[in-house]
Amino acid sequence: MELRIKETKEQVAEDFSTFFKECCASGEPVHIALSGGSTPKIVFDQLASEFGKDIDWSQVYLYWGDERCVPPADAESNYKMTVDHLLSKIEIPKTNIYRVKGENDPEEEAKRYSEVLQENIPAANGIPCFDLVILGMGDDGHTASIFPHQIALWDMPENCRVATHPDSGQKRVTITGKVINNAKTVAFLVTGAGKAEKVTAIINKTEGYKQYPASLVAPKSDELIWFLDQDAAAGLE
Repeated sequence: MELRIKETKEQVAEDFSTFFKECCASGEPVHIALSGGSTPKIVFDQLASEFGKDIDWSQVYLYWGDERCVPPADAESNYKMTVDHLLSKIEIPKTNIYRVKGENDPEEEAKRYSEVLQENIPAANGIPCFDLVILGMGDDGHTASIFPHQIALWDMPENCRVATHPDSGQKRVTITGKVINNAKTVAFLVTGAGKAEKVTAIINKTEGYKQYPASLVAPKSDELIWFLDQDAAAGLE
């Protein structure tokens, strides 16, 4: 595990954008699972403005680690957020973008997207092997769309499952733990004081930390990086 702590969330975005560019510099195809949330918005803006022309996007293949079951133009859509902050500002082939179709029946879409991952991403141990999985973490310790009350979804045999938000009841399609932990690199993007308690519990493995889905992120590659601002990392000092 590597901790990369910056003073502000803007500095986190700068650091992660540089890291993202390095991940895409091999000249080989790169398969990346994107995250939704507030921090990726800043990262995507940074990526587009600073490195949009420096990355060979024809070799970058984008997927989503989770998506809300809403149409692609809905304000809640992770896909729409990515279009607004990144995809509309860069030159990337449309055939390189594999969105979750949130407008479809959730159960059918989870099956379809499981197959999309299986068919398009190189496999290791029979499981899709992302080059990079980008994750956020909620104030409740959830990651992707695996929430504490449905932590059993982590160990499901499918690549994707349907999750339910504990408060709104909104359905979401999420990748499962086997896909996350099979990635070559997993990067957490976590900022804000509201995350500090869970960050501290998970990284320091304090009592009860295993109830948080984010604690289960442990890639077989051992390549796990936490990109944190000082607010989120406050309890670690």
